[in-house]
Amino acid sequence: MGMMMGSIDTTIVLLALPSITQSLNANLSQSIWVIVIYLIIVAVATTQLGRLGDLFGRSRLFNLGLVVFTIGSALCGLAPGMLFLIFSRAIQAVGGSLLEANSGAIVADTFEPARRGKAYGYLSMSWTVGAMVGIVLGGILTTFLGWRFIFFINLPIGIICLIFSRRYLKDTTVVKEDLDLAGMALLGIALSLISIGLIDYVGIGASALNLALVCIGLLLIPVFIWYESRIPAPIIHVDTFKNKVLRSSILASFFQSMGYLSLAFLMTLYLQGVRGLSPLDAALFMVPGYILSSVLAPTMGGLADRFGARIIATLGIALMCVTVILYMTLGVDTPLYIVVLASLFSGIGSAMFWPANNSAVMANASADRHGSTSGLLRTMANIGTLGSYVLSITAASAFVSRETAFSVFLGTSKLMGGLTPAFLTGLDAAFGLSLIILIIAGLFSLTRGKEERSANSWA
Repeated sequence: MGMMMGSIDTTIVLLALPSITQSLNANLSQSIWVIVIYLIIVAVATTQLGRLGDLFGRSRLFNLGLVVFTIGSALCGLAPGMLFLIFSRAIQAVGGSLLEANSGAIVADTFEPARRGKAYGYLSMSWTVGAMVGIVLGGILTTFLGWRFIFFINLPIGIICLIFSRRYLKDTTVVKEDLDLAGMALLGIALSLISIGLIDYVGIGASALNLALVCIGLLLIPVFIWYESRIPAPIIHVDTFKNKVLRSSILASFFQSMGYLSLAFLMTLYLQGVRGLSPLDAALFMVPGYILSSVLAPTMGGLADRFGARIIATLGIALMCVTVILYMTLGVDTPLYIVVLASLFSGIGSAMFWPANNSAVMANASADRHGSTSGLLRTMANIGTLGSYVLSITAASAFVSRETAFSVFLGTSKLMGGLTPAFLTGLDAAFGLSLIILIIAGLFSLTRGKEERSANSWA
């Protein structure tokens, strides 16, 4: 329920952005920050908050995440202006980070390695169901009740979830170590500088400021690694990456997120800007994939338990590549059933990759590091998501202005006349880049080796 609530907000906000922009008299750059402030904070915070779960109890931190996310949702719904809404989204993101960082660790604590794939399948199912529900609710609530209700809908969900969570989730492992405040600060500053610099680049193009921010952030990463390797209780244990299965699985997740999670964004640009569909109609063309993914995820996770993650996850990425290839065939008059067919391949691929890959990571993490490893996995995936957004908007707007690309994404304008062929060329470039990145993810997945799934393999 907690993961579903967080997932709902990833899609429900996209459909409501035009209404939010008009209602709060905001400009385009402010509206984009309603999305990216959430991405930045989740990317920065998940590793740190996963480590806090190791130290103070994962269920306790998960419950705190439910409270913070619900309060943030209420503030979003009450926002009198755009700056207050962006601030409230930041609070919501802190809650979402607590949920993401600790949910995977709670599953790992609860189920032995031989059953985790199926358990992660149900967690993946909740995420895809939430994304699908968000698409439908976003259109219905925005149309009939107003955009504020897309946030108010989280209040009853959050309260009910908290009641169940306090009753059923119990901490079994708490690590007695000092808190690595310096490591948290180093990693947080590095990721924040990189994220803010990349988002600024997306909005205005290259500048001395955003290039400096990214370069300083990148230079701080090796400093962070050096520091972490020399203290007794680091936020990220560097020796974690000596395990080939774990290392390759985390890198596969990173590149998969970077190559795959921009597809929904790119298809929104195509269906709204090139084909002239409404935001709700555009989203509904991708719903079949979400449905198929949610139905198949537990079964695919169970297959990963039986046969290992390597083949299942790699086939999932291969199907994502097929999805991208189908998207590259789209033109001005292409039958829209191609979009539905591609979404079905995407749904099967997602159901195969995420449960299998997550279970492979946690099967190779020791019990006292479940929280930090789960947080690291989510951090890498979230950084990949942020990079996916940057790469896709940069490639898609290579032949038209950024202002045009953003306007199409927000649903405030449609491409007309001579712009359409140029914009399609940009979309094809973005799809081609996604395909290359997904192939890299597939190589990491294929070469990870075979992980052990015995009950004591992680001890």
